[in-house]
Amino acid sequence: MAQTTREKIQVTADRLYETVRKLIHEGNVRRLIIRQGERTIMEIPLTVAAVGVLVAPLLAAIAALAALASDYTLEIEREQ
Repeated sequence: MAQTTREKIQVTADRLYETVRKLIHEGNVRRLIIRQGERTIMEIPLTVAAVGVLVAPLLAAIAALAALASDYTLEIEREQ
């Protein structure tokens, strides 16, 4: 089983879409959790097989989320 690490980054609404898009294309992200304060807004498991199918609708949903103009925390689980 591959080792995973977690990290958290704070992003503003105007950087949310671009940051998530870059993380998805990195390829070593296993799970992405978008939080607003303590509330989980979206939890996205990212697997190599699913990424190709989910990218367009996923990014559209994140763009809509960013329109709410708030600060978010991205919790990123990476494969080592």
